[in-house]
Amino acid sequence: MGEMIVSLDEDIPLDSTRARFTNLLKRHQQLTDRLTRDSDKMIFDRLSKEFEAARASQNQEVCLDGEEWNDGLLATLRERVHMEADKKESGNSGFAPVSHLEERIAYRVGNKVIYCLEGARIGIQYETSFAGETYEIYHCVLESKSFLEKMNVLEHTIPFFLPLRDLENDLLSSNAKKFIDNVGDLLHAYVERREQVRLIKELYGNQIRELYHSLPYHMIEFAIDDCDCKVVVSLRYGNLMCELPTKVRVLAWPMHQLKRQCTSPRLSKLASQAIPVRLSFAEDALRIQSLPEAYAEIVVNMPQEIEQIFL
Repeated sequence: MGEMIVSLDEDIPLDSTRARFTNLLKRHQQLTDRLTRDSDKMIFDRLSKEFEAARASQNQEVCLDGEEWNDGLLATLRERVHMEADKKESGNSGFAPVSHLEERIAYRVGNKVIYCLEGARIGIQYETSFAGETYEIYHCVLESKSFLEKMNVLEHTIPFFLPLRDLENDLLSSNAKKFIDNVGDLLHAYVERREQVRLIKELYGNQIRELYHSLPYHMIEFAIDDCDCKVVVSLRYGNLMCELPTKVRVLAWPMHQLKRQCTSPRLSKLASQAIPVRLSFAEDALRIQSLPEAYAEIVVNMPQEIEQIFL
């Protein structure tokens, strides 16, 4: 009886700690949701209206494919916005009449649309999607003081935890086209990883415990409830443009239920030692399939694989 009282006393701090930790996770999620929205709502609203006005005023939208999207076209767009800016400035100074471009063309390249904006600026609108459904739209505005000078990012609505500035420093001055493409790939991969996690929570939330992830979803960990084992999944994405993990580890621990159900002395000994075992079949599935697809396959094959491993 005394041992039972001690055991209960020891469980109280653990439950209290678990409750506090759960509350901390909820507050962290709320903060994450707030921060992952546009950090400056005024910039987001203003850019949304400006891009919508640019779309409404365009004469034509040209879809580019393959080599049609190249450095030459980007140079043409840069020249065009600077010529228009110079003409407007000359007109406002009284030296020449104001002249607007006869054609206002938007260029669609995959998940992005490129606009010529006023003030010698080029605007890129990134449209993200998952499983055929459209999600957030992000904006990035580039400018340069003259046609011959390098461009820089003037403003944007891209999440702060994605390395936009690193891409700008590495690529924008030397390869602007690659910079624009890489930002699109970065956003697409982020939304893909995020929605994969959301989907497994929606479909298998009653089976998943202790799910944690970083803001860009390049580190994901969760546990799977199983009657025989506790299974912990750890995913790492070495590149933020990856949709599939580059490092995968799935570990299984035999639980007390397994020990109580054991009829074999050998299996009972394995359960009591509680040594984790890597589940290679699960790791292989996670490397080559999306997270929801791999999870479904893992759950179906789990009982047979666990039985083979521990027996």
